[in-house]
Amino acid sequence: MVLKKLEATAIATSPSSKPADPGNSADAYVPLSVEDYAIIGDCTTAALVGKNGSIDWLCLPRFDSGACFAALLGSADHGRWLLAPAEPITRVTRSYHGDTLVLETLFETASGSFALIDFMPVNQRSTTLVRIVEGRRGAVDVCMSFRARFDYGSAVPWVSRLEDESGIQAIAGRNLVTLRASESLRGEDWSTKANFSLAANQREWFVLSYGPSHRPAPDAVDVDRVLDDTLVFWRDWAGRCTYRGARREAVMRSLLTLKALTFTETGAIVAAPTTSLPEQLGGPRNWDYRYCWIRDATLTLAALMGAGYFEEAKAWREWLHRALAGKPGDLQIMYSIFGDRRLDECASTLRMLDNVVEVNGLPLAQQRDEDERSSVHPRSHRRFCRPPRT
Repeated sequence: MVLKKLEATAIATSPSSKPADPGNSADAYVPLSVEDYAIIGDCTTAALVGKNGSIDWLCLPRFDSGACFAALLGSADHGRWLLAPAEPITRVTRSYHGDTLVLETLFETASGSFALIDFMPVNQRSTTLVRIVEGRRGAVDVCMSFRARFDYGSAVPWVSRLEDESGIQAIAGRNLVTLRASESLRGEDWSTKANFSLAANQREWFVLSYGPSHRPAPDAVDVDRVLDDTLVFWRDWAGRCTYRGARREAVMRSLLTLKALTFTETGAIVAAPTTSLPEQLGGPRNWDYRYCWIRDATLTLAALMGAGYFEEAKAWREWLHRALAGKPGDLQIMYSIFGDRRLDECASTLRMLDNVVEVNGLPLAQQRDEDERSSVHPRSHRRFCRPPRT
């Protein structure tokens, strides 16, 4: 819910005279305001990319998994992935590539400019996040700092080189991520880093892939191919939109964001990719929106169907039938993305985060009070619960 309005309109241009964050001091990093993040996703999970080039939130391999980048709720010690100029930034411009979730951030400095292209390929065997830097003008010194911290920053991984020397792998418990790169990587200050100069028309890439730690590392991907495939996927999906009214560009951006919140495997729809961001600063409502809240899902489906997207509604109805099981009268206000009823409290996990904003606790899966159960919208959910005609 917190981030549903984030990408409803085009991302504005923002000048900056601040020097780039070199990623050398985890303690000095302060996360950005929510409006300064943009979403990318693969309909399995989603990442938040700051206008400073830092990915401060990513749960792997699913929306409801533990975060390996959780600086959004704490500091760099809770995980982040920075790609930015290693010199003062004079201007930052961001936009998506047309009607897609391929994000481009243009950094300008006194010595030149380069574009940072971020996206998550869809329908991959392994959850993957690709970051490409392309020189546009002059030559710019670039810094990369990769600090993976599993389970919301509580687990520092064991990092080692891949056998083919294409990058590194980081393991903690069940989790494994690989970071492959076209530039050489080094370990420093409990992070993986790279520094290089990027000239006009020069192109470098960094690819994160996730897999279970007891299995072989995920295979390398063809960066150009997955970029093309990702652009085609989102353009094809956007091309099925039937809305032709006013402010179509803003409406399409909202629809793309809502589509990014769908969980393809089961048909569930999460309310937002984040948890524990208060509705009001200092307030008690710090819910976990990475579940399927019935009210939010019905509103999302109403918007999608109004634009001609009925496949998502059918998939969600089938998910709801499974979640309701044999006694629809016991409808809950929220379920897991797999339709589970029991949503265990994990508040103790996030107590390790040193929140920048003082809030009244950080419940991960806490349900609202009994008097808010009316927010389920009985009429709306009945609309999607009707059994298929025979």
